[in-house]
Amino acid sequence: MRGLLVLLMLLPVWALAGQCPALLQHELPALRSQDRIDLCGFAGKPLIIVNTASFCGYTPQFEGLENVYQRYREQGLEVLGVPSNDFRQEARDQAAIAEVCYVNYGVTFRMSEPQVITGKQAHPLYRALAEQAGERPRWNFHKYIVGRDGQVKASFPSAVSPDDPRFIEALEKAL
Repeated sequence: MRGLLVLLMLLPVWALAGQCPALLQHELPALRSQDRIDLCGFAGKPLIIVNTASFCGYTPQFEGLENVYQRYREQGLEVLGVPSNDFRQEARDQAAIAEVCYVNYGVTFRMSEPQVITGKQAHPLYRALAEQAGERPRWNFHKYIVGRDGQVKASFPSAVSPDDPRFIEALEKAL
């Protein structure tokens, strides 16, 4: 009985109430792992979701995303990187993808296996993001900011870097 009580104390409020925002009712396979990323685990937390690619001119944004994650994670921020080859700039091998993000850029936030993010075959998460934001990614490193309520609060194209004041302002509002 005591163990159950401890478990209940550790569960987020949304889990106890059985609530997970519709946007987050998805799972993704984790990069180079047998684990699955249950997006409901991000419920109640501000979240950045970004489509990534290893061989893109915007790939150095991994560094800025990691800096933002380190700066705000104690306030609950989570970041989810979603590799995609939709724009033909992602490695086909997960080991190569992992090397770029984890070794070359020191990423510590969650990364999924590559996903289709545009068109009719887009992962349901990306279809929902595009619908809520009113725009789909047009290139790699498109960033969505999702609020604690599981709703898209802002959407930024690739050219807006993670240290751009507009991005930081929108993120801080979501915190």
